[in-house]
Amino acid sequence: MGIVQLSFGLLSVFIFQDDIGKAFFEPAFILIIVAIISLYRLKKGDNHDISYRDALMFATLTWIVTGVLGALPIMLVTHISFTDAVFESLSALTTTGATVLTGLDAMPKSFLMYRQFLQWMGGLGVVIFVVAVLPMLNVGGMRLLKAEMPGPVKDDKLSPRIANATHYLWFIYVLLTVLCALAYYFGGMSLYDAIGHSFTTISTGGFSTHDASMWFYESHLLLSISNVFMLLGATNFALHFRALHSSSPQLYWRDEETRVFLCLVGGLSLILTLIVVTGNRYDFFEGLSFATFHVISFITSTGYGAADLSSWPAQTGFFLVFCAYLGGCAGSTAGGNKIIRNIITFKVVRRELLQCLHPKAILPLRFQGKAIDERVRHAVMAFMSIAAGTSLIFTLLLMATGLDFWSAFTAVAACINVLGPGFGVVGSNFIPVSDTGIWLLNAAMILGRLEYFTVLAMLTPAFWRY
Repeated sequence: MGIVQLSFGLLSVFIFQDDIGKAFFEPAFILIIVAIISLYRLKKGDNHDISYRDALMFATLTWIVTGVLGALPIMLVTHISFTDAVFESLSALTTTGATVLTGLDAMPKSFLMYRQFLQWMGGLGVVIFVVAVLPMLNVGGMRLLKAEMPGPVKDDKLSPRIANATHYLWFIYVLLTVLCALAYYFGGMSLYDAIGHSFTTISTGGFSTHDASMWFYESHLLLSISNVFMLLGATNFALHFRALHSSSPQLYWRDEETRVFLCLVGGLSLILTLIVVTGNRYDFFEGLSFATFHVISFITSTGYGAADLSSWPAQTGFFLVFCAYLGGCAGSTAGGNKIIRNIITFKVVRRELLQCLHPKAILPLRFQGKAIDERVRHAVMAFMSIAAGTSLIFTLLLMATGLDFWSAFTAVAACINVLGPGFGVVGSNFIPVSDTGIWLLNAAMILGRLEYFTVLAMLTPAFWRY
């Protein structure tokens, strides 16, 4: 974090010349000095394999600590409170995209790019975490992902597996970011905006350098480009690697999760198109463009905006929140429950219904043609229960701070699914939320980003017993 802030201080002084370099240099020097002292004190040769307990703690503390440290320049530049600055920083690093800032168009360019880069940096951390760590811990049935991964991720030892996985994840992540930036630039964005938006599209973060978000340029071509790269960011990065390595694009359609994901996006987009077109607000093609963009934005948990959603029919708000809970593919930067879990949940419910009709029938559950282990099924159902229960509890707590139900529910949905935008009084930004509510939403972002079990396991007495 110190090096990142130092880099943006230099960008402020030599490239953007916006006179805020001091806001980056001051915290950067402190963080770098503390880091050097800490590294110096580490004993050489004291290397141990990282246990599962260590992995859970490191994952949780990484987001918490970097969220606090990343808030320092935000607080110095915008002069908002520490509480709001931590919320903005955590929202960036967890790729949530919720904000307490307004007037983005008038803010210094180096600061806006810092927000964009935090999301990109957090998105890479998310990919490494969900691809390399969660499957080994079987968090919410994520062990299913392990069978579909390339070699480096299958090693039983955590440290070398992450080191090897990081190499190809970096390559895929950077490649998609560069391609996205080029597409935005040739699609009509300025070079600055193209780079900034590529950071938050591939990370499915949703921060923008403009208050009007993706509709600043009023271009349906840019919306279409954004659709493509949001979908790529919400697709399993291990699958990207296999498809690129084998030069076989058909692998995407052969993968059950990706196939269902794309079909869901297509079906939900058509439904939303019919809703907005029958309201006589748009013609069919304009309605299709806006509807598809917002379905993809919500289901991938990116959270970009284009049309004025407050003017859409009332049912569209709930429809888009439903999309957010579905989520993207496992092993991606997207939030939500993940399509793989939705598939298994649907198959479990369907099997129970068929079992009622045929009590003696043996009805195995299959995913990708392979039988699903009973432990995975239990883990998925436990995850879904916790996701629903957590949303309910946080909504009630947020209502206790003074928010109405719809605003509280959508604020929680936006943070726990790392989505970003809400509805009601939080439709534009999260300024109306009290400080207590902001800290509750900070906790919701951490829980949702780390997929519940990772954090909740640390709250159990058994975690601390050796």
